[in-house]
Amino acid sequence: MFKCSGCGHEEAKWLGRCPECGEWNTLIETAASQAADRGGSERFGAAGRLLPQSLPLSAVNPREGGRVSSGIGELDRVLGGGIMKRSAVLVGGEPGIGKSTLLLQAAAAAETKGRILYISGEESAGQVRLRADRLGLAGSSVEKIEMVCTGSLEEIETILNAVKPTLILVDSAQTLFSADAGSTPGTINQMKYCVFELIAWVKEHDAALFLVAHVTKEGLIAGPKALEHMVDTVLYFEQNDKAAGLSGTQEYRFLRAAKNRFGSVDEIGIFTMGERGLQTVEDTSLLFLVRREGELPAGVATAAVLEGTRTILVEIQALTIPAKGAVSRVFSDKIDSARVSRVAAALEKHLGLRLSDQDLYVNVAGGIRITEVGVELALAGALYSARTGLALPADVVIAGELSLTGEIRPVRRLAARIKTARNLGFTGFLGPAPEAAESAAAASVPELKIARDIKSAVKLVYNKER
Repeated sequence: MFKCSGCGHEEAKWLGRCPECGEWNTLIETAASQAADRGGSERFGAAGRLLPQSLPLSAVNPREGGRVSSGIGELDRVLGGGIMKRSAVLVGGEPGIGKSTLLLQAAAAAETKGRILYISGEESAGQVRLRADRLGLAGSSVEKIEMVCTGSLEEIETILNAVKPTLILVDSAQTLFSADAGSTPGTINQMKYCVFELIAWVKEHDAALFLVAHVTKEGLIAGPKALEHMVDTVLYFEQNDKAAGLSGTQEYRFLRAAKNRFGSVDEIGIFTMGERGLQTVEDTSLLFLVRREGELPAGVATAAVLEGTRTILVEIQALTIPAKGAVSRVFSDKIDSARVSRVAAALEKHLGLRLSDQDLYVNVAGGIRITEVGVELALAGALYSARTGLALPADVVIAGELSLTGEIRPVRRLAARIKTARNLGFTGFLGPAPEAAESAAAASVPELKIARDIKSAVKLVYNKER
């Protein structure tokens, strides 16, 4: 057979141009497998392989899908409670953000009795050992880790069959190659073929697989989207900018799930990077609030948002200046710019606040990206404050969804947001009317201001009509 080294397309005869991908001179002669039928037996297929047999779903052992703890609380939170057996996890992020460090720390801390295999295609064994020593990983935590430095799929499969690990960590997917997938390592076909073979192995041997993946300049995992479809979980590492005024000047790492077949994609893991590697941040209550004395400046609002199962308070900052051109622009990377434009349009329509001739700048202190709809009322308050120059009260926390009609819609877990705000010393809370299940908790807050629409919200905050 003649197989294309770019896309894997097969032809019975040589062609100058691949009819699938259109590339020239990519068809390479490969040996066709000689399938032998074993006497027409229904239990055996080509090359004498045992054919899979169906069974009732009720007969499947549910313990086959059990979890093991990674030993890192924030990683377990994002994964949905731990590492699922027979699953594949893809971890992507910018260079130097800590992907290899996370995998090495997870390998040392994983609560599994089986052996752990760390496969490095980018670093030598000595470099990995130096990192382990720098992270303070020693003793029994590293004795269970087996180390191999190769990218050859054939060599990896030989070692897997000999070691029989329960946890496999590959750094990285772009370094894997196989002679059966073409002659050029690093191609899309190579990645898809090698990752598929590794996933098939872990599903047959009750193991779990972690893969590190490079990202493009746009921040997406390099290679085909099919690679993300093949795995069970896709994690992204993000980094904030160092910001004075936030819990020192530490660098924070945010671990998010873009895909998770065994848990929620709303959870977020927060780490700090130090000399001893990644350290989990358990208490995030005051992490994203700027330390100030006195009143808030104009354009600043405190929002209570949900990140998975926990509530965090963040500071929303807004700035409005006359547009430099004929068309106003929105500059916002931590909150979706389309959401900022939608909230600004609602303010202009229902409050008569002219924003169409202004350039809008929106930021979230601490560099965390906010996607939850409960931030919209606080965003509206920050934009209103920035445009009018009237500062919001420093002791009020805001949460709510703003509709295009100007109404304030209910948000999830309002009672948990109120409780977090009270525990941190805030005496006021502005939001929508609580649902019946949360009305008792909301009634315990004497300074709760219930807003039906954006006009009543402004009246409650400033005690006057605007």
